[in-house]
Amino acid sequence: MKKYMAEGFGTMFLVLMACGSAVLAGPKIGVLGIGLCFGLVLICLCYCIGNISGCHVNPAVSFAMFLSGKLSGRDLCGYVVAQLIGAAVGAGFCTGSSIWTWDSILAE
Repeated sequence: MKKYMAEGFGTMFLVLMACGSAVLAGPKIGVLGIGLCFGLVLICLCYCIGNISGCHVNPAVSFAMFLSGKLSGRDLCGYVVAQLIGAAVGAGFCTGSSIWTWDSILAE
């Protein structure tokens, strides 16, 4: 259960921080900033949850590990469900933060 929670949290963090940077600050930070954000978030996640779950944070990576025989079918299902839930939660936070941006708060 610990590894599934780690995958869900990691995927949520990746979607919130990395995809959030592209959506919310893309024009300001540019392509290089978005790429650096994705890379740095993944490095942080590897250090934080890598020893718990392997830090797949992507169903395609989990599926590749399953095909290579390094992940059981039961773990694959748990990882994919946790990653999808984590991605949905991260996207929800990202959507919520785009609605309530500082510009709209300060304009009132």
